[in-house]
Amino acid sequence: MQTGTSTLVATKTEVTNISPFGIWILTNDKEYFISYKDYPVFEKASIKQIAAVTTDFSGNLHWEDLDADIELDSLENPEDYPLVYR
Repeated sequence: MQTGTSTLVATKTEVTNISPFGIWILTNDKEYFISYKDYPVFEKASIKQIAAVTTDFSGNLHWEDLDADIELDSLENPEDYPLVYR
């Protein structure tokens, strides 16, 4: 029996590429593409703002300066998260 193990795992998240079409994020050993078309908040953001990505305890992505959050499940299963603009 093992005791004292943590259920929270530190997640390393980094921006791996920024292109004219979107950004690539590497987290939990998976790379995700975030298009400007689907997430326009990033299109006019500075490189410094985009690179300042953090993850919460669930591993979801957060950009404090941009007031933006993205659930990893929405990137893995976009058909379950239709984007609706108002």
